[in-house]
Amino acid sequence: MAKPSRRLQAGVGLVEILVAVLVLGFGLLGVAAMQSLALRNSQSSMQRTQAVVQAYAIVDSMRANAAEAKKGAYNMAAPRCANGVIPKPDSTATLAVADQAAWMQGLAASLGARDSTCGQVTCDSAGVCTVNVRWDDTRGGTAGGESNADKLTYTLQVRL
Repeated sequence: MAKPSRRLQAGVGLVEILVAVLVLGFGLLGVAAMQSLALRNSQSSMQRTQAVVQAYAIVDSMRANAAEAKKGAYNMAAPRCANGVIPKPDSTATLAVADQAAWMQGLAASLGARDSTCGQVTCDSAGVCTVNVRWDDTRGGTAGGESNADKLTYTLQVRL
């Protein structure tokens, strides 16, 4: 009987090592892609939460000043956007004007001071108010910012 050659059992070949490195590389790329997706979804979730918080903030202000809100003091004919310096009301401004300015500052601070960060309030005489908060979710979205597909709107309707 012939003895098996030591040369045939010398160890792992170069091909096996290359295949193992290739499999490990694909696995690490998959982990990196999952981490990127988790970060993007986390950012989008945080922005949605901030939109809800800001909508309830202006509603709470309107409930504290319900008589003026029902008269339309908080109504905005068009959305106001947080795209730059938001003027602070002077000492003669009404409570509604001061609340709106504080709300716009809150929107800018939490959702970004951009042209796409906007808010609007409309109330009718029956006390039904609609609050719209709009923001850009490009980091969390999939459209890449080329269109309005990444512009999200949260709408809250309440009765004062």
